[in-house]
Amino acid sequence: MQNYSPAIKRLIDGGLFERLPATFAVYSLDRIRDWQRLFPAEQDYFERLFGLLERSSDEAVAEVFGPLRQVEQKMDIRGGIWKTKDFTLEHVDFLQRNRHLAEWRQAIAGIFAQIDPLLDAEVARAGKPRLVAVVSPAELPMGPDRMWTRIRDRGRVVPLAVAEDEPLRDYLARLLSGAAVSGRHPSIFDLYGEQRSESQFDTWVVEASDPLMRLARGFVGWTGLSFERMVDLRQALMKDVNELVTQEKIPGPRQLGERLQKMNPGALRRAAGRDPVMQDFLQSVLLNGNGTLLINNTFVEWASLQAIRRARPSVLLASFGIRNKVKPFSSLLIYSDQEETNPIPTQADMLGSYVDLEVFYQYIWQECEKYAEYRRNTAYLFIGTGMDGLFVIAPPDFPLLASDTPQRPEEVFLSCAAWLGVDPPAAG
Repeated sequence: MQNYSPAIKRLIDGGLFERLPATFAVYSLDRIRDWQRLFPAEQDYFERLFGLLERSSDEAVAEVFGPLRQVEQKMDIRGGIWKTKDFTLEHVDFLQRNRHLAEWRQAIAGIFAQIDPLLDAEVARAGKPRLVAVVSPAELPMGPDRMWTRIRDRGRVVPLAVAEDEPLRDYLARLLSGAAVSGRHPSIFDLYGEQRSESQFDTWVVEASDPLMRLARGFVGWTGLSFERMVDLRQALMKDVNELVTQEKIPGPRQLGERLQKMNPGALRRAAGRDPVMQDFLQSVLLNGNGTLLINNTFVEWASLQAIRRARPSVLLASFGIRNKVKPFSSLLIYSDQEETNPIPTQADMLGSYVDLEVFYQYIWQECEKYAEYRRNTAYLFIGTGMDGLFVIAPPDFPLLASDTPQRPEEVFLSCAAWLGVDPPAAG
């Protein structure tokens, strides 16, 4: 038996999964098999999902799962592999080869179309204010009038009163801590991590370099990831993957992807502090084939999306940078250091970074809005470092929207603190 929570163990011992259709039960048990590798938000979801099924009447459960049971009869599921508790490639092959696969998928979608609104309503009743801040680098060759174009109709630009002679290093410090760098005031994520976070996974900072982490007073109550600071880990993983490709003579990306899922790199274990949750998270982000080992902004985007999907943080700060122009590479070399595999000189790609980020802004906002935790109670701040305005999507009662006059950066910080219900440091 896995080390489940008491609630899940009680449901398993009580026979809940034996009363569910075989395909749904086996797949569900596989999803929670590595319980210790799930984020608290994921564990909470499964506890609520299976708890809802347990306390629902037999008639209601039969009605919800009726279409799936009918499809399973057509698929001729009678024991065999479906008596196990592990969802294997044999199960996947069975489903994909079955001529009723489309009906099965439709039945599964129909189940969650009925269940998810009930679970979302539970989340909404326990809702709380949340903050998502997305930071763009100062080097972008654009002003506020050409930024955030894909989401422009969702919010408005809030003008900022920024001193012309203020050092650029103090721009983010004043916005996110209410004081210049020299003031060493705690940042908004320090404050939330110390005062409100229920776990370290409730507050995240994901960066291309480390302008935000340099504002931190410590690593208490929040999770921080920096592409630049992870250079040793990324290089170690590139080395491991290239040795794998060479020694096992892996022919293509599909076979490599399957093999990477089984890897257990020592470098990941060390980087995650042997925390199984973070080890699993880093592996899924860095070894997914999306270029996150090579491209700083791709790493920030993908790590942020995965944090939203899996951890559902109350506070997320994502800071992008300027990416380099991508050199030509094969599908297998996406895991290789481009400086070593391609002699073409590295060049910063200003325009490409701008185009990418316009898409990434929308992706992050849309991903949050998929989940009940973020709807109607999240303030989104899109910050262009050094700019005299920032873009805000927020509920009407977000304090920053109360004034049409230019806001000092310190006032932005105080608005965020008030919104999140944290106490800023005393003035003076």
